[in-house]
Amino acid sequence: MDKGNNKMYSYKKAFSLFLILFLTASFSLVACNDVVKRVEKAEAQIQKPTPVEKKLVLGAEQMNLLLPLLKDKSVGITGNHSSMVGKTHLVDSLLALKVAVKKVYSPEHGFRGDADAGEKVNSSVDEKTGLPIYSLYGKNKKPSVEMLKGIDVMIFDIQDVGARFYTYISTLHYVMEACAENNIQVVVLDRPNPNGYYIDGPILEKDYSSFVGMHPIPVVHGMTIGEYAKMINGEKWLKNNLQADLKVIPMLGYSHKDRYQLPVKPSPNLPNMDAIYLYPSLCFFEGTPISIGRGTDKPFQQFGHPAFRLYSHVFTPKSMYGAKDPRLKGVNCSGRLLTKDAERLKNNGMIDLQWLIDSYNQYPEKEEFFTNFFLLLAGTKQLEAQIKSDLSADEIRTSWKPGLEKFQKEVRSKYLLYEDF
Repeated sequence: MDKGNNKMYSYKKAFSLFLILFLTASFSLVACNDVVKRVEKAEAQIQKPTPVEKKLVLGAEQMNLLLPLLKDKSVGITGNHSSMVGKTHLVDSLLALKVAVKKVYSPEHGFRGDADAGEKVNSSVDEKTGLPIYSLYGKNKKPSVEMLKGIDVMIFDIQDVGARFYTYISTLHYVMEACAENNIQVVVLDRPNPNGYYIDGPILEKDYSSFVGMHPIPVVHGMTIGEYAKMINGEKWLKNNLQADLKVIPMLGYSHKDRYQLPVKPSPNLPNMDAIYLYPSLCFFEGTPISIGRGTDKPFQQFGHPAFRLYSHVFTPKSMYGAKDPRLKGVNCSGRLLTKDAERLKNNGMIDLQWLIDSYNQYPEKEEFFTNFFLLLAGTKQLEAQIKSDLSADEIRTSWKPGLEKFQKEVRSKYLLYEDF
């Protein structure tokens, strides 16, 4: 074979080899892609694991931490209808566990939660257990020496809603103070704050301290009842700078970013979450002639007055469970239904002042609109003066910022037990 033929043969052989390698690689790539697609399809058909929901464990549910504190002790319980461990009342749960519960102390609305706001609650006996119940609302807001006689440890377990004028935190103050004076340990079983994801409102000034506001805090404080107890103690707000022997059993699985649905209504006129979200905004009306729906099926979910002319919504308060003698009883009130606004407040985390401003502007007798009780609810003279001066809601809110920032950074932050908002 001559050189030309040899050269041509070499080219054909090389080309054949290249073609074989190319086809092999192509088939391998196709096969590989096919395998990859089949694997991806198989993975897609596999059910993805569902994220594990965060389980909330209340302080009252952690008996492993509570029972050692109660061993061989005579126990008092400051509680009410919200003091539940699952479906069982805390008192019944502890008695079943052979804890020596000797006395029960009840706040505003009574031990079973059926008394009106502000109604005197008399001491009595619990029909189910036979335990004596001492009222901490009315004449004796603070437990007396006689009431505490024979008690070694006091449990405090009440559902709060996170507003300064909600009096359960005032009861907490007096219980801690009395126990500090009588060398009785206080154990607070922590529960979520349904309004614990923000702070808002004016800071209370000392001159306006009362049972509806005892401490220099904003209207919405953003703390659980356990954190609040630590703040009372740490800031030495008890009489004579006393500090209680305080133990807080915290929750597991709670964060201040959470929106918590209360399983039990905390008081007769906060029957649902709409009312709880609206409460910090509407409670100011309790210091005015305006009705906030007590004596209706939507308390703290509407407001109105017979003098209003700009609203189409009408309601008529009447005597009923939890509202024996409501404001404007039997009178047709024109006003606003706020159930749709509750979702907005829930999402935004804020007090709405516009309803109060609008009501003042519509009310014919301006000098009779604000009562002395309004000053106690506001905790300052400034809010009334700002509304009378025709300041906007935004301008009023701006005036709160320095106080809120100072409270959050210099006070509240020291006592938090959970991830903050």
